[in-house]
Amino acid sequence: MTDSKPEKKTAGAFDVRSIIGLLLTAYGVILTVMGLFADPDEDRTGGVNANLWTGLALLVVGIGFVAWARLRPIAVADTDDEQ
Repeated sequence: MTDSKPEKKTAGAFDVRSIIGLLLTAYGVILTVMGLFADPDEDRTGGVNANLWTGLALLVVGIGFVAWARLRPIAVADTDDEQ
C-alpha cells in the first residue's frame, strides 16, 4: 500500500508575515538612521528623539514577524487532481 497523503509545502516568500516583517524592518532601519544622524528636533516631541525610538520599535516588531514566519511556516497542501 502506498501512503496517499498530500505532500505539504510552505508558503515561503508569499507568506504575508514575511512581507510585513520586511517592510517594517526597512522602515525601522530608515528611522533609526535618521534618529542617529539627523537633527532630533526634540523641542517638538517633548525631549524625546521620536525617530530613534520609533525606528527601534519597528526593527523589533519587523524582525519578530520575519522570525515568526521562519520558525513557524504555514504548510500548504499540494493538491494535484489527477483524473
